[in-house]
Amino acid sequence: MRPGRSCPLSYRYAPAALAKQPALRADTLYVIGGLYGNRQALDWIEARAAREPGNVLLVFNGDFHWFDVDHGNFNKINALINKHPALRGNVETEIAGDDGTAGCGCGYPDFVSDAEVERSNRIIERLRETARAYPAARAKLRALPARLVADVAGVRVGIVHGDAESLAGWGFSQEALREPAQLAKAAAWFDAADARVFASSHSCLPVMQAFETPRGRCLLANNGAAGMPNFGGTRHGIISRIARAAAPDALYGTRIEGVHVEALPVHYDHLTFEREFLASWPAGSAAHASYYRRVVDGPAYQPVDAVRLQAIATA
Repeated sequence: MRPGRSCPLSYRYAPAALAKQPALRADTLYVIGGLYGNRQALDWIEARAAREPGNVLLVFNGDFHWFDVDHGNFNKINALINKHPALRGNVETEIAGDDGTAGCGCGYPDFVSDAEVERSNRIIERLRETARAYPAARAKLRALPARLVADVAGVRVGIVHGDAESLAGWGFSQEALREPAQLAKAAAWFDAADARVFASSHSCLPVMQAFETPRGRCLLANNGAAGMPNFGGTRHGIISRIARAAAPDALYGTRIEGVHVEALPVHYDHLTFEREFLASWPAGSAAHASYYRRVVDGPAYQPVDAVRLQAIATA
């Protein structure tokens, strides 16, 4: 076991585990991955959802904790998340237990530096110390599922944190999906899971990738991060919105069987978030070294890198 790079076997599952009756049904579904303890982003998302017509459902697909080592923020995030369906990400899985052999449980691939991995392991150790003060909350995190299936206007959506085979898998990352072999593997997951759309996060950068499969056009919507900027020069997060009707404020999107799948910007209160981030993670801390420049400037990544809607024929 290499902490931060290797994951326990308990993280694994078969794509066929998603080929079951949907547990959730909605006219509008928000899939919110990588909130990372950003309470301001959560406030914005709930306010935006309240303006939607019809049956609106918010699903948090993991890593809603991360920067919130402050006890007040940790409890506020828990209280708000408990109102909605949620999955365990690797962060929640690791802080719910005391076995630190997996480190952060991120399953980082080789292109992520050892220094980045080591810092993430230090972040999870500090967050676990906060979580230990709340045994009931940790028990709830342990009980969360690793995957869910939703129905939006007859379109089946497989909701995962990582990919279709692992809670911390990188098979739906924008880097992996540049490789033809991984594109073919990912396309086969739609058939095995009986899904037309997969919604994921985990890999921290968004990508919307279309596939041409035997069951028709399918789509991966990886929202990147709800609680941090995803593109250079921006200060908003992104969530995946899957709905009968289009959103006027979507950044980009497409349709699958008449259902709109879109990237929705999360215009949270940046100045308050930055102030709270620095109060917990000042210069010299692990999270500051890994994330502060992204928090204020965004990553070296642009929408043209994320939007891949020309369907890839893989069969």
